[in-house]
Amino acid sequence: ENKHEEQVRIPDRGEDKTKAEMGSKTWADLAGDMKMFLWNPEERTCLGRTAKSWGLILLFYFIFYTCLAGMFAFCMYVMLLTLSPYTPTYRDRVSPPGVMIRPYLNGFTIAFNASQPSTWQPYVDSMHHFLAAYDDKVQEEKNIECVSGQYFIQGGNESEEKKACQFKRSLLQNCSGIEDPTRTWHCISYKHGCLLVLQIIGYRPGAGVPVSVDCKVQKGNESDLRSVNFYPGNGTFDLMYYPYYGKITHVNYTSPLVAMHFTDVKKNYLVPIQCSLNGKGIINDVNSDRFLGRIIFTLSIGK
Repeated sequence: ENKHEEQVRIPDRGEDKTKAEMGSKTWADLAGDMKMFLWNPEERTCLGRTAKSWGLILLFYFIFYTCLAGMFAFCMYVMLLTLSPYTPTYRDRVSPPGVMIRPYLNGFTIAFNASQPSTWQPYVDSMHHFLAAYDDKVQEEKNIECVSGQYFIQGGNESEEKKACQFKRSLLQNCSGIEDPTRTWHCISYKHGCLLVLQIIGYRPGAGVPVSVDCKVQKGNESDLRSVNFYPGNGTFDLMYYPYYGKITHVNYTSPLVAMHFTDVKKNYLVPIQCSLNGKGIINDVNSDRFLGRIIFTLSIGK
């Protein structure tokens, strides 16, 4: 038993000796060991490896990561072969169109004082900037006149550039800001399409019947909004502006607008307004989505 205990103790003594030797090393010894590890002139090794060893391991990793990159590139190439840059492959989960208002400066509250130009001038500037693409001369130069009341379906190769129908700013009449540039402060452009002014490629709204717009007080007294004029006069989105073929081929496309002129709204009061799209296939009554087929905003006009 005593011999066995001595044999057990011998390794412990060796460990204690090693710890003692390590503890007795100075910083100069440690620096020397590190220098020797970085470069050993006797064995001609760097970080414990010879030049041949470094070359072999670097060659291995080069081949390994090259193969990985090649496999990734091949997978991406095969996936891209299945996609079209012009039309989404899968559109079965695309929702019906949403809507957006212009001007959009401070969220969905449009507030100003009619007697103080400084309060409504930012809205006027925003509207003029937004409607610049709809100027009559711009539309006449870039787009063509189309037949009203029917979809403008264009055949041919999907990569061919598509023609776009003219939507002239003058169609907005009193809300165009052409004759009276300051008049747009009480007109709100209303754009048809997906949220954030995107379009659904290939979508044909209304199933052959133009989609119309109406506005009403969302909550509260309906008399707070007594009169609204729509421009163009019928307050609809003409079918000739659809379908949309995407920004790559439909390069000059400008989405149709409906402008609302709030001619008789309660002054000095926050009026919550809901403007909705109406037509076949249009959904505008989902409480969890304030943009799906409708837009809700607050209008506050001071005297």
